[in-house]
Amino acid sequence: MDHDSYDAMLAAVQAFHDKHDFKNTGGEELTYRIALMVEELGEIAECITKGKPREELAEEVADLFILLIGTGIAADFDLKQAFWEKMETLMQRKSKMIDGRIRVSEFRGQDS
Repeated sequence: MDHDSYDAMLAAVQAFHDKHDFKNTGGEELTYRIALMVEELGEIAECITKGKPREELAEEVADLFILLIGTGIAADFDLKQAFWEKMETLMQRKSKMIDGRIRVSEFRGQDS
């Protein structure tokens, strides 16, 4: 299978879930997965704020990405489809500079 495809990544994460029987051992419980994602975000923040090497940052982001793919498995939704639907929505949104940084949002109740 092509290692550059999303389907290959999905199959690898599914194999990991199957190997450790996540479905029957609490590994697919969604509130647990949120806690794991928060932990990974903390590790990503630490890499950035402490100036750790790019390789460490890449590893922590990969951990989060694996958790995100696994959450699609656990919650039984197609993350690839959700990604493309969201990208289509995002591409239609306007951007604003807020405090010197670009922000892309719906800006509900605010003038664009």
